[in-house]
Amino acid sequence: MELKSKIPAGPLADKWDNHRFDMKLVNPANKRKFTVIMVGSGLAGGSAAATMSELGYNVKCFCYQDSPRRAHSIAAQGGINAAKNYKNDGDSVRRLFYDTIKGGDFRAREGNVYRLAQISRNIIDQCVAQGVPFAREYGGLLDNRSFGGAQVSRTFYARGQTGQQLLLGAYQALEKEIAKGGVTMYPRTEMLDLVIVDGQARGIVVRDHVSGRIEAHLADAVILGTGGYGNVFYLSTNAQGSNGSAIWKAYRRGAAFANPCFTQIHPTCIPVAGDYQSKLTLMSESLRNDGRVWVPKKSGDERAPEAIPEEERDYYLERKYPSFGNLSPRDIASRAAKEVCDEGRGVGPGGRGVFLDFGAAIKRLGKEKIAERYGNLFEMYDRITDEDPYETPMRIYPAVHYTMGGLWVDYNLMSTIPGLHVIGEANFSDHGANRLGASALMQGLADGYFVVPLTIGDYLAQAKLPPVDENTPEVREAVAVASGRVKRLLGVNGTRTVASFHRELGKIMWEFCGMARNAEGLKEALVRIPALREQFWRDVRVPGSGDDFNQNLDQAGRVADFMELAELMCLDALHREESCGGHFRTEHETPDGEALRDDEHFAYVAAWEYKGDGKAPVLNKEQLQYENVKLATRSYK
Repeated sequence: MELKSKIPAGPLADKWDNHRFDMKLVNPANKRKFTVIMVGSGLAGGSAAATMSELGYNVKCFCYQDSPRRAHSIAAQGGINAAKNYKNDGDSVRRLFYDTIKGGDFRAREGNVYRLAQISRNIIDQCVAQGVPFAREYGGLLDNRSFGGAQVSRTFYARGQTGQQLLLGAYQALEKEIAKGGVTMYPRTEMLDLVIVDGQARGIVVRDHVSGRIEAHLADAVILGTGGYGNVFYLSTNAQGSNGSAIWKAYRRGAAFANPCFTQIHPTCIPVAGDYQSKLTLMSESLRNDGRVWVPKKSGDERAPEAIPEEERDYYLERKYPSFGNLSPRDIASRAAKEVCDEGRGVGPGGRGVFLDFGAAIKRLGKEKIAERYGNLFEMYDRITDEDPYETPMRIYPAVHYTMGGLWVDYNLMSTIPGLHVIGEANFSDHGANRLGASALMQGLADGYFVVPLTIGDYLAQAKLPPVDENTPEVREAVAVASGRVKRLLGVNGTRTVASFHRELGKIMWEFCGMARNAEGLKEALVRIPALREQFWRDVRVPGSGDDFNQNLDQAGRVADFMELAELMCLDALHREESCGGHFRTEHETPDGEALRDDEHFAYVAAWEYKGDGKAPVLNKEQLQYENVKLATRSYK
């Protein structure tokens, strides 16, 4: 497999402008002749579908939820980054570019990241024009706050519900195009396979969740904007329905999967309360602007937090990373929390928690100001834990949140399958080994509003696309494969629930491929996962039928894919003999416990190629070139 990144030549700041000029265009009258399939309707998918329809393409948009309004983008809380420099604090496109490269531990492409920083400014203008109610200062100007990994205030926000408000903007744009007839929406419809004809992506196979009908939908190009695969860990901050099946099906059809082991652990989640939980709740990273993270200095100190005097508290992030303090990047803050808990200084049940304390901020700014900034987050925490964070510190602990890995794409966001584009969290392209807070929304909207609507035109203007219909052999084969898999799941008729298998897989992944990994543990996981997968196909029980609404069947298909994806994640983590960002190998750390990269041997994108069931995947490498930043040991001290 040849990996051509197609990064344009020329100065970094001119690459995107030059590329837009060099791209082939589709005449406005000819755009009506093309149909594009958009899988996913969150920030990336919804904005892309709306924008392509506005340009004149016929768009088919699919989501497994009952409405695009339920896309998981709604759960993003803290904000969206943009290099506007409204605070006049030294921000710039180049600084956002550098912070993102550095935050990703120098494992992302320069060209893609710089384009993201450039486009970030346009996103805010777009969203303001749509009516997104960003927070504003007293005089009416847009407000900003800080986020981890940066020393400037560049994060635009709408209290603690930024994702919801941005999704409403994209949703309104999408509904406008649905009403006009440019977008045909297919809710409660899940992608089961990818249709490839003559080496080009020409459609998808889907199952209607209500009727159970399995059929193919055909088009001239396909875009996947289906989010990440963090639910492979079972307990994560993702919605229960979030899954990696669409990109996994594309991988099995020939799309390279890049850096699957790069998963992000978010430092500010409500700790696990018991085995009955099916997901975890994220508390926005924005809380670390005013909240101070601490644990008792003495091991085993079980006093109430208000009973522990100031001199007996360890504000460990401020102590270890004085330049960034509580706004240290997510991977560093997460490992630091685990470290103090491993020392026996954790708080709460089981000692798996640290305090996030707003006492000083409330004393300094007043309760009303804190409520103005974070009121809905405080209310959410109170409802879940029955503890009032205005009166007592929150208890938080790291949890799986985001996946930086995903399908490999070139500069045009096209995968190794011609005609298959991948956007947002479903691709690997912009965050390297660790994503900075407030950059997920930035990438999703950059890809959806400003990048893929242009680059897909470049593909369509040059592609030779023979006619296809439901009788084309490749289409019939894809439908048969999808139908056969559904029948196989229903036919096992074993004794164990889907959820029990998923929970067991999640425990294996968290223990051996979670916040810290080592060769011994990864090898153990690579023994346990295939055994669990074999047991799944022998003993899973999926009640009901495939002819109507059946959530057990839907979940069984997703967990079956997670069983395969988990093995690839562990293979990738085992081969990468270094620590970088969210990938922390305990054998590779500095004397003071920081990540130890190996730029000589691992400064590349690991793109895995599927070779068939029972066969080892093949590793392909895209070497990363750094011409504008200097590779350096990441330091936030």
